[in-house]
Amino acid sequence: MARRFYLAVVLLWLQGLASAQDTTEQILQQAIALHQAGDTEGAIRQYRAYLKLRPDSPLGLSNLGAALASTGRYSEAIVEYQAALKQGPKDPHIWLNLALAFYKQGEIAGAARELAALHAVQPANPQVVLLLADCWLRQGENAKVIGLLAPLDKQNQSDMAVAYLLGMALLRDKQVDRGQQIIDRILHNGDSAEAHLLLGMARLDALEYPAAIVDLTKAVELDPHLPDLYSYLGQAQMASGDMAAARAAFEKELAQNPNDFESNLRLAVLLKEDGDYNRARELLARALRVRPDDAAALYQVGTTDLAAGDMDRACATLEKVVKQSPQFLEAHVSLAQVYYRLKRKADGDRERALVQVLKAQQDANQSGGKAQ
Repeated sequence: MARRFYLAVVLLWLQGLASAQDTTEQILQQAIALHQAGDTEGAIRQYRAYLKLRPDSPLGLSNLGAALASTGRYSEAIVEYQAALKQGPKDPHIWLNLALAFYKQGEIAGAARELAALHAVQPANPQVVLLLADCWLRQGENAKVIGLLAPLDKQNQSDMAVAYLLGMALLRDKQVDRGQQIIDRILHNGDSAEAHLLLGMARLDALEYPAAIVDLTKAVELDPHLPDLYSYLGQAQMASGDMAAARAAFEKELAQNPNDFESNLRLAVLLKEDGDYNRARELLARALRVRPDDAAALYQVGTTDLAAGDMDRACATLEKVVKQSPQFLEAHVSLAQVYYRLKRKADGDRERALVQVLKAQQDANQSGGKAQ
């Protein structure tokens, strides 16, 4: 009798367990159906309900991450993707989505880190290769881009996406002759915005500002949505002294490409000069998310605080810059100003003496001689 009672209890428990599992899976299927139907918020609620019952489900975590990313909540999506990847072997699809979430969040360093690791696992994945090249290009890692893409370009010179990114990296790396070969090849495929952008970059680097503006303007006519185009046009206009046009160009670049380093940095400089310190700081913070600890961006943060009268913040930032880049002459000049305004005369005198030494070294280097 007791044995029959025990078996009956076990049977009821198993039936209850099966019923609970069915209910759990029904919640997941409801979430997926809502997601596919476009009810993203409803799907997010159902995914969260499912994960309360199955917190270690890679599918639930990944799908929740995708739903969050589709609403622009990238930081939350990153948490879910990372949790999904901890559940056993890394799924390349989830891994790529994690990298894309970092990229769209503006955390280019995080995206590059994940893509580099994923590329080591999937070296032939073209999407990973191009995204990694793009991230490294945005970080100013031109040599890495060249090392990644040059072998692929040699294997297949008809891939214009590879050629374009490689040409950008070569020109930024001052390898003008090799870059010109890429430009010529792209031009052979017809008049294109990409070719005129590369030509404009080459002429900008050669300090031929009017000619650069002509080529970059032509590129705008052919494809105003080409990434980096307005950024380089703004740089050429800024170098030629047309600050109003440069500001408009940088604004256009950021409207379609919020994480462009140069546009954030250079527009912040113009805003600082206009006294718009708050927006300048916002743009510089975004630039530093793309290139963490970049000396030029940190310098502009320090001089913005200096212009705004916040001496303590300016001092801390500029001290970091000169420690990181001891030969950064302008940073020493600004730091001396800060020290004097903080009544730290001895520190100011020390920085001023360093400025004189650095100026003498620069003059000697320019003249080909040695500082006396």
